[in-house]
Amino acid sequence: MTTPILVVGAGPAGATAARTLAAAGVPVHLLDRSSFPRNKPCGGGISARVLTRFPYLGSALTRIATHTVARLHLEGPDGHSTIIESDRPAALMIRRVEYDALLVSLAIEAGATLVSGVDVVQARQDGDRVELTARDGRRFAAPIVVAADGVNSVIARRLGLNPGWPASSIAIDMMEETPRALLRDVDPSTLWVAYGYEAQPEGSAENAKRAKKNISAISAGSAVKRGAPEGYAYIFPKRDHVNIGIGYVLSHYRRAIDAAPYDLQSGFVSRLRERGIVVGESARKNFTPFLIPVGGPLRETGRGRVLLAGDAGGFVNGFTAEGIYYGMVSGDLAARAILGTRASQGSLVRRYRRAWDYEIGAELRDSVVIQHYLFSDRRRIARVISGANREQTITRLILDFAAGGRTYRDLRRQVFARSPLLAGRLILERFCEKVVVDNSRRH
Repeated sequence: MTTPILVVGAGPAGATAARTLAAAGVPVHLLDRSSFPRNKPCGGGISARVLTRFPYLGSALTRIATHTVARLHLEGPDGHSTIIESDRPAALMIRRVEYDALLVSLAIEAGATLVSGVDVVQARQDGDRVELTARDGRRFAAPIVVAADGVNSVIARRLGLNPGWPASSIAIDMMEETPRALLRDVDPSTLWVAYGYEAQPEGSAENAKRAKKNISAISAGSAVKRGAPEGYAYIFPKRDHVNIGIGYVLSHYRRAIDAAPYDLQSGFVSRLRERGIVVGESARKNFTPFLIPVGGPLRETGRGRVLLAGDAGGFVNGFTAEGIYYGMVSGDLAARAILGTRASQGSLVRRYRRAWDYEIGAELRDSVVIQHYLFSDRRRIARVISGANREQTITRLILDFAAGGRTYRDLRRQVFARSPLLAGRLILERFCEKVVVDNSRRH
């Protein structure tokens, strides 16, 4: 490998892949259309287990503003909520403009070469190499490419790995990241999350009345609006900023929500302020909607000499919408697959598939099943929230997992042992999901 490997996209997945390759002595060029630091719309929350998976981050994070939280406010569509507390940090809160620049600097320090201003628009591969063409006409060739170029990956589309995300497999996240001097959460020690959030645009009295009616009906045991809105809302406290946003599965947003993204955002902030949860005003200039793949990894996450990592491959938790951790894991595993197949490129894609499937495959598949299962009946979300404090053992297991104290495989085994009914439901849901997906692919 005297010719540099190309990693396209310098977000968490690409920068991590580049660092792993460079640290092993492999020449690597990290291509990105932006110069760093650059802004990136994202909630900016990472489960603390990232520190266990990537130990070098511990000291590196001291270079940027990092905030940790151990307290979670969890709220359902019926208005009921619960507080879950961990005895150690469960999540890291960072700004992507700082975090991504940090990961890029770590890759460069390991020996990677950053090439900015490269907007890839074409990709093709033959038996010996992959060739990329940039918008400005420059061409890049390499024996192997790691495509970490985001949810709208040009490389995945050009090579036929992803013809386009269906609207049911992608979420629109509408959020703002605003300095705490203008907008802040009252309790910065708490990560605030609501599932099945009912969208209410700014000034929509009719929507507010309808939401109150729905909550009253649900509280009274009525079957009105049994299905929950397929989305979430959140407040992520940062050290000097706050991220506030709403997200919906795109098919639900198109079908059920008749409002512009910022109208929903400003309405959400207004209601949080009325409830005494935040202080200050929404700032439209800090608002950026973006797309997140939430349907699980693609059927093909690589072909020939190209591997997909991060959002480009669909490595995002379908229920929590967390992508940073999975992006970094997939980037690292893509790099390690390359390092392990120097003598036989034919096994590259298989090695990568086995690696990510073993470490995060079950977790990501389960997350999609959980997403569909809970949003199909808002009472299920209510049961999960009310049970968080009642089922202390399971809650502690989940917190320990989030903090990096156990693997998902171990968590899954212990949760299913304590709740066989849940295990049966998830297995049935996954089977039904697989049948539906297989049938849709045949037709």
